[in-house]
Amino acid sequence: MARYLLRFSVLAYLAGLLVLPVSLVFWRTFEHGLAAPWHAVTTPDARHAFWLTILIALVAVPANTIFGVALAIAIVRHRFPGKGLVNALVDLPLALSPVVVGFALLLLYGRLGWFGPWLARHGFHVIFALPGMILATISVSLPFVVREVVPVLREIGTEQEQAAATLGASGLATFRRVTLPAIRWAVAYGVVLTTARCLGEFGAVSVVSGHLAGKTETATLFVQDSFESFDVTGAYAASVVLAAIAIATLVAMNAFRPKEETR
Repeated sequence: MARYLLRFSVLAYLAGLLVLPVSLVFWRTFEHGLAAPWHAVTTPDARHAFWLTILIALVAVPANTIFGVALAIAIVRHRFPGKGLVNALVDLPLALSPVVVGFALLLLYGRLGWFGPWLARHGFHVIFALPGMILATISVSLPFVVREVVPVLREIGTEQEQAAATLGASGLATFRRVTLPAIRWAVAYGVVLTTARCLGEFGAVSVVSGHLAGKTETATLFVQDSFESFDVTGAYAASVVLAAIAIATLVAMNAFRPKEETR
């Protein structure tokens, strides 16, 4: 009896937090048909917002993937001064509010920031422009690949890598043929989590973007601006598109996952 009660409590909790709210958004979006939501997400501002969101993700995800794998290898396989501090700092974006990250970037690269005046004199604009939005997104999504890869590297150990080195394989060949295949699904999970974080980022990007419709407005900012402008159809429709992209990413990953990995 206690077992079934626990299962029911968990399912009810998940339903109340996730399933019902998301289902309500889908229902409110399509309750009057497809024409209105389709029109809402095909306006020039909406199309630009989605394209900008995808563009930022196309830059931030590969950057954090490469950095995350390299940092995970450094943390697990090497010793260096300040290793404990670096390992702790990786988790800082998870504990720090994204709004604080945005304000930190503003203090560094803003017009009155440390580097802002020098960048302005040389014609570079970071804040209220695409570079600042990319930096903000990279900052808040940095930990995910690292934290997925680190435990897997520790679990697989170094025996196979040492064997490859003994047989004369270079460091790059060892990584490509031994290490990377062993951590590929950890990297994949990290990429999925990073992608979801990039697509859904709001706080840090909101601070550094300027909310300029058709210029520096991402999909999440478009949702907010549409809702505040009483365009609830546009807000619902854009939310559904973001949710659909996230769901499609997860489904595609599980569909292409080898059967032996799912057991």
